[in-house]
Amino acid sequence: MARADAAPAANELVLRIEREFKAPPERVFAAFTDPKLFAQWWGPEGMACPVCEIDLRVGGKWRTCVRGTMGEHWVSGVYREIAPPRRLAFTWAWEENGARGHETVVELEFLPAGRNTRVVLNHRGFETADSRDRHTHGWTSSFVCLDQHLQGG
Repeated sequence: MARADAAPAANELVLRIEREFKAPPERVFAAFTDPKLFAQWWGPEGMACPVCEIDLRVGGKWRTCVRGTMGEHWVSGVYREIAPPRRLAFTWAWEENGARGHETVVELEFLPAGRNTRVVLNHRGFETADSRDRHTHGWTSSFVCLDQHLQGG
């Protein structure tokens, strides 16, 4: 079950989601860091990921495109921390007309939970509560797609 808590902390808007997946941490971590796997599930329900570029090293860049009925949406960032299979942190900014917008930070923890993995996502640095709330929907829906991917669906 996913849990979202979007309360401001330390004068910034933070999105926090916890979700348990029926797969070991190594497999869930790989789903976020292997471009072939990432492209299979990334994006909210009903979206496809036709482009996924990952340079998995601290300072390395990542960039994806999600495509759906409302068009294409590009997002990119830089990896800040990579600690397989327990932690991943990166910057995040939507692209519009070739320019990156406001940058936020995503931190993911992959915690063993028996045979499963509890993922704790903290996405921070939003300019507005509305932006945070839209990301809450996007991440929650994307986690549905990740769960389906991990279950072989």
